[in-house]
Amino acid sequence: MQNTSPKPWHLSVAPMMDWTDRHCRYFHRLLSPHARLYTEMVTSAALVRGKQLRLLEHSQQEHPVALQLGGSDPQELAEAARYGAQAGYDEINLNVGCPSDRVQSGSFGACLMREPALVGDCVKAMRDAVVVPVTVKCRIGVDDQDEYADLQHFTDTMLEAGVEVLVVHARKAWLQGLSPKENREIPPLDYQRVYRLKHEFPQLVVVINGGITTVEAVREHLEHVDGVMLGRAAYHDPYVLARVEEALYGVPLPARENVLQHMRPYVEAELARGTALKHICRHLLGLYQGEPGARGFRRVLSEGAHREGAGWALIEQAVAPMLAAA
Repeated sequence: MQNTSPKPWHLSVAPMMDWTDRHCRYFHRLLSPHARLYTEMVTSAALVRGKQLRLLEHSQQEHPVALQLGGSDPQELAEAARYGAQAGYDEINLNVGCPSDRVQSGSFGACLMREPALVGDCVKAMRDAVVVPVTVKCRIGVDDQDEYADLQHFTDTMLEAGVEVLVVHARKAWLQGLSPKENREIPPLDYQRVYRLKHEFPQLVVVINGGITTVEAVREHLEHVDGVMLGRAAYHDPYVLARVEEALYGVPLPARENVLQHMRPYVEAELARGTALKHICRHLLGLYQGEPGARGFRRVLSEGAHREGAGWALIEQAVAPMLAAA
């Protein structure tokens, strides 16, 4: 069943470190007119203490787009949220799910699952600072804190703090012994726990994340929760976003080469301001995933984009065999 007027969190693309930068988000927007896009996690310290406001740069075409913040100091997060809202972001999201060592050393990310009261204080401070929605992205558990009651208590605390949208990665995080990559793959997915959360907290907008790769899976999850967030699948096989758009909203599937043509003005404008082609091309590599000639497309871009002076002609070179075979 198609939904031509989607709810704000019906479909989204996850914040992913080193991946969902502004170039990636512009590309994803071309494939998905309706998806809510998220920045990579930006630490509150980088904005407030480091004054790295360049990290907030984005284009108007990205909207709706959310800024994800990492931190654990309520006042610092409030100030960072204010910067984000002033920069025009449609939502400020607090990261309570990242398991990396760098995040743990800063006492934020997934380790905050153990401190729901502190997260509540952070959310309250951020909500007092901005008028855009303040949301939370969390895990279903962390280390040995793995009972449903723990997630239930965390959610109760978020509701008391005024959270209306909770994005739940349906795996727990192991903070010791597993790398961030392993934390995305080894702890088992427990979608039923997220479904139960929505059932017991019907007033909360619950968005499910983790291991979702197909249109069929998206449809199934939407029978139980309010929204679906795609992660690595949207990056490695970005055309899945177009398939989901067609299935949920009736948006006609775009030709991949047309998507690339719509990237051209953006690419040329970025090249003109000094951006190296490699920073944009790395996000395009998966566009032809599963299609004949995909390997050659990736190879041409991978080998050529880092060369000095590389420009739009390289992308035309990469796609030429695909057009010839069509």
